[in-house]
Amino acid sequence: MRNPVFISILLFILIAINFYTFQVIKHLLQGSGQGLRTGISIAYWVLCLVCLGSFILFPYNSNPYFRQYVFSISMGWMFTQLIMALIFLIDDIRRGTFWTLGKITSYTGAQFINTENGIPRSTFLSWLGVGMASSLFFSLIYGFGNKYNYRVIKKNIALNGLPSAFKGFKIIHISDIHSGSLQDKAAVQKGIDLINKQNADLVLFTGDLVNDKATEMQHWMDVFNQIKAPHGVYSTLGNHDYGDYVAWESKQAKQQNLQDLKQVHANLGWRLLMNENVKIEKEGAYFYLVGIENWGAKARFPKYGKLDIAMQGVHDKDPIILMSHDPSHWEAQVIKEYPQIQLMLAGHTHGMQFGLENPYFKWSPVQWVYKQWAGIYKTGAQQLYVNRGFGFLGYPGRVGILPEITLIELS
Repeated sequence: MRNPVFISILLFILIAINFYTFQVIKHLLQGSGQGLRTGISIAYWVLCLVCLGSFILFPYNSNPYFRQYVFSISMGWMFTQLIMALIFLIDDIRRGTFWTLGKITSYTGAQFINTENGIPRSTFLSWLGVGMASSLFFSLIYGFGNKYNYRVIKKNIALNGLPSAFKGFKIIHISDIHSGSLQDKAAVQKGIDLINKQNADLVLFTGDLVNDKATEMQHWMDVFNQIKAPHGVYSTLGNHDYGDYVAWESKQAKQQNLQDLKQVHANLGWRLLMNENVKIEKEGAYFYLVGIENWGAKARFPKYGKLDIAMQGVHDKDPIILMSHDPSHWEAQVIKEYPQIQLMLAGHTHGMQFGLENPYFKWSPVQWVYKQWAGIYKTGAQQLYVNRGFGFLGYPGRVGILPEITLIELS
């Protein structure tokens, strides 16, 4: 956004927060040596200036390293300051309340309502604000090293009526490659090798091959064309694949980009399913694989998918696996209108690339937007699996939510 009024207001707010949090930090450092105070002050203002500068330059700088790393550090620093400012504000509200009580009452026996020398800051709340904010900031910096830290998550999924020929059938599910964000070819190659090492029978990709343009894949064709499986590689489109977030010079240019991306899938050896279905056959038995274009229940995401068309010719009593990029599609339409679909595979959320996960607990801020955001979900006989994403977008890192290769074994 190049609106000078918006930029000016944003800079004013950021500068005000900079000075506000710095006053509290100075207070906490009062008992420290002059060298330490000077060093911390310099580091603080350097980060503030980098943050302010990146916001000014962002609309005009298309360098991918700047947009990914400098801007991400700046955003992390901004959120760090916001957290500090909010906690410091709570303390100032406390101080203001006690100061007001001291002025309007005759009670002055308690030190915290003695207004003669002011109400002292809470050392606990001040350090809490600094500690929480610093933990967030350094976690984001640490997360830069996790963006290619691929992990295989194995899931056994039972489908009613699955022919015995498919018992133990292995499916690799990947999603959200976002090739325009990838930079380290050797690191990505390790992810491809990990995919092929699983010896899956079938590979399914559920959308967002690029960030915006088909040309992003030029550098990566010789890497992703290595993905093979005996029963093929199938793919669908995600919201980023349509070029909806680019100001194209014409409608024809946008349409050509989509055609070029379809050709990229073909050149990779991937069968792109555009509101259609295929039979996956083995030893005379089969199940249906249905793939639709992007369909999002959230207001800002268009509904290109046509599940009614994709389901034409599908026998309801046979096992059906649906590939649909956006997990919000599951509750909004699939459960309500297509109870015969036993398994849907999705991606889209990336788990926000930030959260906490262990065998007993799973949390990410993205769950405030998407009810189904990572892993397996069940409603009656229907199941949804949401992949955490192979690549990354915006923030070039992963904190707690690692890039995922899902290995599904049917039973």
